[in-house]
Amino acid sequence: MSPSFDASKSLTTLDQDSTLVAVIEMSQTKWLIAATVPRFERNPLKKLDADPDSVLRLLRRWRSEAIQAGREVRRIVVAYEAGRDGFWLARWLQARAVEAYAIHPSSVAVSREHRRAKTDRLDTELLMRAFLGWLRGEKRHCSMAAIPTINEEEARRPNRERDNFVRERTRIINRIKAILARFGIRAFKPNLRKAAEKLEALHTAEGMPLPERSRAELRRNLGRLHLLREQIHEIEQERLRQLSVVPDTEKGPLAMVRLLARIIGVGIETADMLVNEILSRGLRDRRAVARYVGLTGAPDESGQRRREKGLARAGNARVRYGMILLAWRFLQYQKDSALAHWFWARTADGRGGTRKTMIVALARKLLIAFWRLVTTGEVPKGVALRPA
Repeated sequence: MSPSFDASKSLTTLDQDSTLVAVIEMSQTKWLIAATVPRFERNPLKKLDADPDSVLRLLRRWRSEAIQAGREVRRIVVAYEAGRDGFWLARWLQARAVEAYAIHPSSVAVSREHRRAKTDRLDTELLMRAFLGWLRGEKRHCSMAAIPTINEEEARRPNRERDNFVRERTRIINRIKAILARFGIRAFKPNLRKAAEKLEALHTAEGMPLPERSRAELRRNLGRLHLLREQIHEIEQERLRQLSVVPDTEKGPLAMVRLLARIIGVGIETADMLVNEILSRGLRDRRAVARYVGLTGAPDESGQRRREKGLARAGNARVRYGMILLAWRFLQYQKDSALAHWFWARTADGRGGTRKTMIVALARKLLIAFWRLVTTGEVPKGVALRPA
């Protein structure tokens, strides 16, 4: 996506008499396409197999029919809801001279009725209304997602895959502990590398050997745990290898990761997640950075009533969760930094509720400070760095 891209409105003037506008309601096997075509009295609606070539043929056919009716079509724009299929279709269409966008699903206004009719046809009507408003430049009519390149999407995969493996590892460990708890065994540690050997010597609280079926189930769980440990190690070693071959003079995501990882208290995994999820996206200012991860407030004002409902939570939940964890860790490793002093000065009352509120504010300030560090080189005041 070009640097001039604005998610909230189109920066290109819409000439509807020369623009073919189409929206796609996507499902696993069928796609429903609705369009507004110049010189067409009725807006066409067509259901196709989930095939991009069929979509392109249909768009070109509608353009040819409009030209035959005496209307020149100089622009074709297509939009669909960002979802399970990701952004491949937008990239595919853009490579074939079709302007394509992905709409944030949560930005499309829907009826607030408790029971409302919902069909693919009605969904395409909602998408078309939202998309036309966006193309006309109506601010905040709906919001578009920036289309990442394949390389940008690939850069996020190792951290996300590792995160899934870590969560799966925790689930397996908890499952093993739950099985053993039924026999009164609480001291067994599945994380140990010799856990499989120690399993064979386990006895129940009554002094009897573990039942064979439960022991076999535990062996299988330990096998999966061992495989996950190896796969996590493989991902971590590959990332370290990539960072080791980056020249000091190179600029880009890997250089940003190395710079962030120099901050004491920030590890390689956290730095990689922050860079590839948000810091390398080229957001325009600090407000956009905080808003992208949902670390902004959600005010509720009506008449004289004014209150704060807490975090907006509308953004990248992975970054938001990681930043709040990092904020607590930052207080432990960067006690002499200006941000740590700022936090402790505002939580001097010792109340737990105050600390929970202010840790979110610290996470937001930290994220903005990291964004400034990787974009301008400005080191946060008092933050200790590891040697380069």
